[in-house]
Amino acid sequence: MTFNPNADIRGGKASKRGRNTGIAVGGGLGVIALVIVSQLLGVDLTGLLGGGGQEAAPDSSIEECQTGQQANERVDCRMKGASASLEAYWEQAAPQELGLAYTAPQGFVLFDQATSTGCGSATSATGPFYCPPDQTIYVDVTFFDELENRFGSSGGPLAQMYVVAHEWGHHVQNLAGTLEAAQDGQTGPTSNSVRTELQADCFAGAWVANAANTTDDQGVSFLLPPTAAEVADALSAASAVGDDRIQQAAQGQVTPHTFTHGTSEQRQRWFTTGYEQGAAACDTFAIDGARL
Repeated sequence: MTFNPNADIRGGKASKRGRNTGIAVGGGLGVIALVIVSQLLGVDLTGLLGGGGQEAAPDSSIEECQTGQQANERVDCRMKGASASLEAYWEQAAPQELGLAYTAPQGFVLFDQATSTGCGSATSATGPFYCPPDQTIYVDVTFFDELENRFGSSGGPLAQMYVVAHEWGHHVQNLAGTLEAAQDGQTGPTSNSVRTELQADCFAGAWVANAANTTDDQGVSFLLPPTAAEVADALSAASAVGDDRIQQAAQGQVTPHTFTHGTSEQRQRWFTTGYEQGAAACDTFAIDGARL
């Protein structure tokens, strides 16, 4: 997905955090965080409970990222531009389509290798995640290379922004109370965990369909309408992180009773549902398990 070169992305809330020399635990992992922190990959987080007492590296704004042209050229600027568009979209869509009062995430942090969060310590291996206690999205952008080289996504800018939009969807769920209500510790094809992830994919699709209509303070659209090839890149990313595909690659077999994120087919289908029908169509919790 291509940014309008003249778009003003200075309002994007992305910040950059340098590498920690030690990892501090930022307040302990609660029940919600244990289930949610590795939203995209379903990584076991129990190993994140340890850590030393050093302070987290400070955040710095990405002030040099100011235009859509820079977002087209640099991944950190692209993240800042995506956050500006997502904010503009959800400020309108949350109340209009979901009947939800919207407030922005507290932060969107691009980190290097390891960092401290309100959910505890995290590393690049955790994958992108949303932390409910501090209402912050965390991404090590090297994950985008992993998405292509390890998980087989076709890559591309919209695939990267799909990841961010998915995590932004978890923030919307947190505001709605969905995240906390869905935490029952169950896994499997029709579990609340899978429904939560598929809804976030659906929310991501809804944003992609409407992203070209989000504008900066001067009324300039942040993004140009997505091409069919760009939408295919986003669908490729959704497919790449399906439970069945990851399990088959990692262990040579698929074990549906352990699903936490949904199959590749489900993730693509729910992204498409949001893309074609909007955020109001994303109530995965109202769908019978046989049709999920």
